[in-house]
Amino acid sequence: MADSVTIKRDVILRAIVTEGLKEQLDEEFTEAIAQVDSRITQLDIGARQYVTELQRTDIQQAMAVRQQIEAEKRRYRQVKDELIQRQRTVRELDLGSEIIRGTLESQAEIAVGDNLQTALRGVEVVVKDDEVVEIRVTEGGLSVESEQEVTPEVATQIETP
Repeated sequence: MADSVTIKRDVILRAIVTEGLKEQLDEEFTEAIAQVDSRITQLDIGARQYVTELQRTDIQQAMAVRQQIEAEKRRYRQVKDELIQRQRTVRELDLGSEIIRGTLESQAEIAVGDNLQTALRGVEVVVKDDEVVEIRVTEGGLSVESEQEVTPEVATQIETP
């Protein structure tokens, strides 16, 4: 029987808003928006060719495929709209405020007799222009349910059939 074990726990990565971070995020959102536009264009081009061929053999199936493609394009447009809104939000962030940039993992060693709640309590790493400026240990675990992560990746991770 083991006396101790290493467990994984989540660590919140926070960033202090600086002009450099705002510029970086703005570029990331601009790039993500361009990727969504590119996917819509690729979908249009590929679909047009496929549906044209399909119409020659099965008009019903061609109509069904066209509807699926339009639904997919609507999903991409919604993602694009969400990215644009998040980009606007980033541009309005106050310098010196903190935002969540993501979640990391850390390891914690626990042993027989340890308080599990203490071992699992929340940890936050605060960075300013990629330099760690503070490591916080919060009581009672992570409590960031009301905050949203500020990254373009969240919105672009949609599944494509």
